[in-house]
Amino acid sequence: MNVLGPSLAPYIRSSRTLKKYVTPIAHWYADLMGYRKMGLKYDDLQVEESPQVQRALGRLTPRETYDRSFRFKIASDCDLHHKPLPKEQWSKPEDDKRYLQPHILNVLKEEEERFTWDTMTVQRK
Repeated sequence: MNVLGPSLAPYIRSSRTLKKYVTPIAHWYADLMGYRKMGLKYDDLQVEESPQVQRALGRLTPRETYDRSFRFKIASDCDLHHKPLPKEQWSKPEDDKRYLQPHILNVLKEEEERFTWDTMTVQRK
């Protein structure tokens, strides 16, 4: 039921040595993906067909929703012209914060809690 799937990130972050070697590779891979060249953020790449992501998108502030839509519009225009944005308009790594993930995690926690309460059995003494 976990939309995000298993992650090695907490283990890598806890090890100073692993973090030192993996961080440059992660930055290189993020640049290679090319979504920043179109002005997108990492959370813009989430699969929207998931019901959990749909509920999380409904929890965004109006400003976050507008910014997301604007990024998609710019990315569509780049795709139409087969050109990335000029380098000064690329999304910067320091601006690429996870704005949707906390909402998705809250939705997953709520679903887990709801499942726990729905399957609870009452026993009389």
